[in-house]
Amino acid sequence: MKRSLVIFYAIITYAVAELIWWGYMLVKLQPERSGMIMGEGCMFVGVFFLGAFYLHKSMNRERKLQEQKKNFLLSVTHELKSPLASIKLLLQTIQKRDLTKAQVLDFIDKSLNDIERLDDMVENMLLASKIENRSYTFPKASFNLSNLVDNIVNRLQISKCDCNQQIINAEIEPKIEITGDKFALTSVVTNLIENAVKYSKPCQSVDVRLYRSEGQILFEVADNGIGIADIEKARIFDRFYRVGSEETRNTKGTGLGLYIVKQVLDKHQASIKVKDNNPSGSIFEVTFA
Repeated sequence: MKRSLVIFYAIITYAVAELIWWGYMLVKLQPERSGMIMGEGCMFVGVFFLGAFYLHKSMNRERKLQEQKKNFLLSVTHELKSPLASIKLLLQTIQKRDLTKAQVLDFIDKSLNDIERLDDMVENMLLASKIENRSYTFPKASFNLSNLVDNIVNRLQISKCDCNQQIINAEIEPKIEITGDKFALTSVVTNLIENAVKYSKPCQSVDVRLYRSEGQILFEVADNGIGIADIEKARIFDRFYRVGSEETRNTKGTGLGLYIVKQVLDKHQASIKVKDNNPSGSIFEVTFA
């Protein structure tokens, strides 16, 4: 891509130099027509630079997309290898060691958690692909959103502290019904809560709220993590977009979660806002009309 940009700029420079030279020669040979030559020359230069500008913009966009795809492949490779290695180690331990029933059940639970993590990632990639190809129709039906959020919170509840502290604090108003695509909205809730946990330090709590207000349904996920810079907030919903590069980033992810969130909510005529939490962290607020 860098070589292409060098060639592009070289061609532009050569073309401009040639244009100036031939313009000078025409004016010198036909001074009585210098006004017409200068006018046509200016028009040609304007069109030329306008085309060059849009071509340059397109090349930059393609370069950024290639970088994002590279980061995506690196992150997916890591995301696949980690849980697979963990599952393999746990199963080998069960196979080769004489464990108590309680230890075996604990290892099986940990393996199932890793399998669910893999399943979530695969579902995200499939859904993102279908959304991108416009092959997903978002079938809608009425369902209990309160139960859905409660089930996801219980599944994602993680103990990161020695004291087995629950890090997801949920405040869920019961019996909230909504009409929508249950599968896609499950992905929305899962991605928002997983992101909050992912970007929080161990033992930092994540607050999840689902409630009604002024005839609207609101779903909020608040963390006390690293927060999001204002300059990044407009881009976090782009496909593959993640801050930094995979070589230097510590947090896991593929850059598809928030892209899916935004696309699904748009299909449900719902909005999402990103706000700063106090004193640190972020608040994602989803509003269903």
